[in-house]
Amino acid sequence: MSANPALQPTESSRADQVFASADILLRSISFPVVLRTPKRLDNDQLLEFCAANDLLRIERNPAGELILMTPAGGKTSNREGYLSRELDIWAEQDARGIAFNSNGGFSLPDGSVRAADAAWLSLQKWNSLSSDEQGKFIPFCPEFVIELRSPSDSVSELESKMADWRANGAQLAWLIDPIRKLVMIYRAGQEPEILLQPETLHGEGPVAGFTLKMQRLWE
Repeated sequence: MSANPALQPTESSRADQVFASADILLRSISFPVVLRTPKRLDNDQLLEFCAANDLLRIERNPAGELILMTPAGGKTSNREGYLSRELDIWAEQDARGIAFNSNGGFSLPDGSVRAADAAWLSLQKWNSLSSDEQGKFIPFCPEFVIELRSPSDSVSELESKMADWRANGAQLAWLIDPIRKLVMIYRAGQEPEILLQPETLHGEGPVAGFTLKMQRLWE
């Protein structure tokens, strides 16, 4: 005799049970944590999971694994705010694209969902999306991204993420490392350029005209 289908756990409820168990286990584990789900979450499911766990910063790698990170500390958060604010002010004046802060998720061609500390997307791509699509993970790679290293970030993992941004279509990417006081500039088809404690960074390509004063980030 078959069980009542209405009583059968759905894929979503089974995932919820795993997440509930994982939450207990994660309390004693240092972050970031890579979580393998019973079934790959699609973008809508991932968006719901992020909303239900808004105290964490969550991304998805190409393998479908979830990368769970704690919120940024005070100094890093302040620096991130500066980056996204400066980019947003410039983008509004420039009027060729729009800026996003660290909460903006992008669904990339390799199947991952990533968020940068600051990002810029052209209006041509943004305006091609419906209002509903704009409210979900953006199905484009931003043309320009900025990543800021925090004290808990691994240099090798950040450099790998920067390579992923470039491989997925970012034309320009800046990795700012206040700990080593340097910037790594990633351009399409080129080796990264390293600048030691620059006073100013100048945008090029898609964000030509953008200027970022760096002193605040070295303090």
